[in-house]
Amino acid sequence: MTIKTDVVIVGAGPCGLFQIFELGLLGIKCHIIDALPKPGGQCAELYPDKPIYDIPALPMCSGQELVNRLMAQVDPFGATFHLDQQVAEVVKRDDETFYVKTSAGTELECKAVIIAGGVGSFQPQPLRVEGVEPLIDKQIFYRVKDPSQHKDKDVILLGGGDSAFDWALELFDNARSMTMIHRSENFRAQPVSVSRMRTLVKDGRMNFMVGNVTGLNTDNGTLQSVQVTKPDKSVEELKLDHLLVFFGLSPKLGPIADWGLDLEKNQIPVDTEKFETNIPGIYAVGDINTYPGKKKLILSGFHEAALAAFAIKARLEPDKKVHLQYTTTSPIMHERLGIKE
Repeated sequence: MTIKTDVVIVGAGPCGLFQIFELGLLGIKCHIIDALPKPGGQCAELYPDKPIYDIPALPMCSGQELVNRLMAQVDPFGATFHLDQQVAEVVKRDDETFYVKTSAGTELECKAVIIAGGVGSFQPQPLRVEGVEPLIDKQIFYRVKDPSQHKDKDVILLGGGDSAFDWALELFDNARSMTMIHRSENFRAQPVSVSRMRTLVKDGRMNFMVGNVTGLNTDNGTLQSVQVTKPDKSVEELKLDHLLVFFGLSPKLGPIADWGLDLEKNQIPVDTEKFETNIPGIYAVGDINTYPGKKKLILSGFHEAALAAFAIKARLEPDKKVHLQYTTTSPIMHERLGIKE
């Protein structure tokens, strides 16, 4: 069944989340779609624990703290999230509405689309070894959707960033065995996580090896072991049940490139009054857009989201004047925010 709403937001990073807030203040309902399994975009996936210093009124916050605060801020507006799926199709109809379909088969009808996809949807960096594809989500995993799936398994985890360490340290206690493999002793993770891993290795509760997985050994379609090439070019075979791959995420523009939008080096040109694209009714905010003087800052994306919301309000109600009201004094704003007088 097709879901009807006012606006569909593509991208649940900080700018997409703040876009919910700005639309909500104007009484505009929305659904938000993101390819990642949780809201937050780059902040949640790439640097959840790293400090951010340039958010107004917050001298310092972590990426995840910013996401948590934004989620609390948009809570009164009841936006519906469609996560772990990409927008596969956007069609503008003769009546100026849009038909939107996702990779999961979700179908929506809306009056405006806002692209807040950062630099694109983030896709896991793949393990480039022959024979990987048939085993994905069976014995080879790029994401942990259900931690219990790896309980009592012999797990090998590849990677040296925060996500790799976070999952290794969370899963090791319930796995039969946990072995981390990275190409070097140089990690991109928080020092406290690296220290914790080394302590567990020293205590015999986890294993660590420097090297690269260069081959898979299967029997009747079941992964039995992996071949690990060490720095000295020697090869060691390790048995396993599950292989977790955390090589990081890479941005891809994906299906957006096929929507008929003007593009400049994988960015979407917009005006600076409405932040509308060359297709009326489709807007772009945040790092994915471009215009003279553009600065890729979160606070710039917040400003763009506010003006895009006012433009959409005028599009939805062309015969009405859009009045600027202030959250400090407006009873309507207070009602939408759930503030009791």
